[in-house]
Amino acid sequence: MPTPDTSGPVPFITQREGEDAAPDNLTLLPHIDGRLHLHYLDGDPRDRDLRDVLWARCSFNPLDARGQPTGRPQWKLMHPYRQLMCMQALRCQICAQPARSPLGLIFLAGPHDENPGVAQVLTNQPPVCARHVRTAARLCPHLQGGPTVHLAQSAPLYGVVGTLYGLGADGVQPVAQPGPPLPYSHPDITRFLASQQVRRLHSFRTLDLDQLLQELTPPAV
Repeated sequence: MPTPDTSGPVPFITQREGEDAAPDNLTLLPHIDGRLHLHYLDGDPRDRDLRDVLWARCSFNPLDARGQPTGRPQWKLMHPYRQLMCMQALRCQICAQPARSPLGLIFLAGPHDENPGVAQVLTNQPPVCARHVRTAARLCPHLQGGPTVHLAQSAPLYGVVGTLYGLGADGVQPVAQPGPPLPYSHPDITRFLASQQVRRLHSFRTLDLDQLLQELTPPAV
């Protein structure tokens, strides 16, 4: 696996040293719909996404003069709120600017991201803008330097990755650790603590990086 170049840019979604998970501080309360809903004891509306799912809290380091997070990158981790910000608003995971290109939305997948037995393509990796395709391919460890490109015209929200909670002998406790994405429509979503948002690719075509770069290059006049 290639080692990211720490002297260059760092993806906006990458978690940094010093950005730590906050204490769970969780409770399960009955709701008018008859189900238990997960809450923080000191809940804040900003703890939830647009589908009202609770998110794992994580601290933020100060930003530098360019508006980028500071601190040594933890390359294999995504900051939950920065991942949510980029995925929910379809912003580039490298620079956090709008990601849609003239060809559509560019999603990059690594060799372990695909499930041949599943017809739909789900991704927890926010898109990249045309400017930062090469950068993402070089920096992101899960791509291993040779990404598959999914060029999508739409990518509706699907669900979240995280931890399912329930009531046990010791009170509120995890009952299922991170696994396959849980759809937003799932009945257990009210007891879920999310850490990554997932989209389902729709109306897309698959190509390699060289093909994408060739299509993005304006024809010579």
